Amino acid sequence: MRRLLRIVRQPFALPMLGSGRQRAVPVLLAIGTVCVLSGLTIIWAARLTVPYPVYVSELGAVGASTAVPFKVALLLIAAGGFSVALASGHVRSSVRALNRWAPAVSLGFAALCFVLASQVTCTAYCPVPLVDPASTVQDLVHTVSAVIGFAAACFAMLQVAFASGLPRVARVSLASCVAVALITIVGGLLALVHVATDIGAWLELVGTTVAIAWMAAYALALVRGPAGDRSAPADAAEAAEADQSDQEAIVG
Repeated sequence: MRRLLRIVRQPFALPMLGSGRQRAVPVLLAIGTVCVLSGLTIIWAARLTVPYPVYVSELGAVGASTAVPFKVALLLIAAGGFSVALASGHVRSSVRALNRWAPAVSLGFAALCFVLASQVTCTAYCPVPLVDPASTVQDLVHTVSAVIGFAAACFAMLQVAFASGLPRVARVSLASCVAVALITIVGGLLALVHVATDIGAWLELVGTTVAIAWMAAYALALVRGPAGDRSAPADAAEAAEADQSDQEAIVG
């Protein structure tokens, strides 16, 4: 059980999971960067084809001309998030409250939410769940998965903001976390009260752009930074110490 908990809290810390990882990391980061930026480009291209303000989710609504590009974009972003998560399992936050699990876990969970949101899109015009009488269970599933996905991504940003060994991306992560949280909250509130929804739609798009751009910046920082090399000895020591504790517990 302790071994399983260590895997969840710090992916790739154990030797059986870390074999060959160093060679795969640059490839995963490159794939992640290309995927998230491609997804962001598709979202913007789809949005610019719509002559009136729409929320991002409306691009994938049932019957929308941009529904297919929207699904592709979200799947690319999810794939990119998974790739970056797999390559960043060594990164840990230096703040105890944020160190319950690795940022990679938060990012991977966010990617899962985006996969669900890509497959369960909202109905026409994306009625707000529980508020708009026209909303359906489909709208609820899409909205909840998208909101939780954004929340998980923001939490990953906050974790990275206090990660040791990545000072530059830490500052960017903190600024991105605050920006995405504020922008998306304001945009969501405007949608709920049906006030200035055109502004709210643009705010949501900007917040989405910042979040996706952060993933690309994070991946590039990991390529350039030696954080993984510095953390490896500590990770190995922690794993060895935990294994010794397990053995002593079994013997006892």
